[in-house]
Amino acid sequence: MLTSPSPEGSLDPRQTPDADSSSVPPAPPRDTRYMIMVISGLLALGLGIGAAALPVPYVIESAGPTFNTLGKDGDKPVISISGRESFPANGNLDLTTVVMTGGPKSPATIFDVFRAWLDSSKAIYPEELIYPKGTTAEQTVQEGEIAMETSQENAFAAALRELDIPFEQKLNVAGLSEASPSAGKIQEGDLLKSINGKAITSMSVIQGELAAGAGAPAVVVVERNGTPVPVTITPTRNAADRYVLGVLLASDFTFPFDVSISLENVGGPSAGMMFALGIIDNLTPGDLTGGKHVAGTGTITADGAVGPIGGIAQKMIGARHQGATMFLAPAANCADVVGHVPDGLQVVKVETLADATSAVERLGSGEDTTGLPTCTNN
Repeated sequence: MLTSPSPEGSLDPRQTPDADSSSVPPAPPRDTRYMIMVISGLLALGLGIGAAALPVPYVIESAGPTFNTLGKDGDKPVISISGRESFPANGNLDLTTVVMTGGPKSPATIFDVFRAWLDSSKAIYPEELIYPKGTTAEQTVQEGEIAMETSQENAFAAALRELDIPFEQKLNVAGLSEASPSAGKIQEGDLLKSINGKAITSMSVIQGELAAGAGAPAVVVVERNGTPVPVTITPTRNAADRYVLGVLLASDFTFPFDVSISLENVGGPSAGMMFALGIIDNLTPGDLTGGKHVAGTGTITADGAVGPIGGIAQKMIGARHQGATMFLAPAANCADVVGHVPDGLQVVKVETLADATSAVERLGSGEDTTGLPTCTNN
């Protein structure tokens, strides 16, 4: 059989060498130890990736979006008023939010935690500090929705009280605190009517009377099954050094007109103060902000007291990122404010809705705001 010539130094595969096949050296044996190392490395890598994807018991807090209470959420106004004249308002009164990664709704991975650890704008907390053990995703959503609904009612009441617009508030007993001085005297479902002869129209009436008595017994009249029942209670001091009756109260409001708040996918009570400011601006002629950009956060009571919230460092970052130049912060959050204020943001500490309203009015009217209360190390 004829074959074509092969290049010099090569062997045509169709030719057989003249030498004995036994002279060809055998293929080198496979290094089994090397293969074991490769396979072990791949297994370790796979296990590492799998472990990194598993949830870890931490929660990451980062700046979330802001929402202008004077603007719209989609195609709907955030605040709508019916049954009373309202006035379109310009400027921004932004409520601020945080995004929570971790917990029952969206478990965090070790990669999430490591990235957050490298980012100074984020905070990391053990999960049990944010969510009690056993909390489900459904419970978290439901609790957030209830807190949001309550904050909106309280914001409406606080705004009307600030504007001296009358409304009715009834305080019902929802339960008793542990070791309550009212145990055996006040029952769940009772309606508080008066204290030391003064009609109970708000929480401030109770607090004022107990503070004036400085621990002296108080005569409280409750309505039980339609019948007035007088009881004498000696108040105790709580952790905030206030005299209390030891009852948990729920408010039942009757308002003279309607306010509707449209805001999806936001829960919790921390928008209360900003809702109240937005309602005030909508109920009064002119622009409370003077067209300026204000943001803030804080819970609100029907009496207008502003309470602390979580994630304020991240909320200030989010506010400044969206263009706010003034931020209203609860006085009780000052320890978390100091050292975390972004450049270009003036933070004003407030204890009441009146404080917040006054600060925004000063900014809106062009007055000097440098003298407004601020958080300090002192």
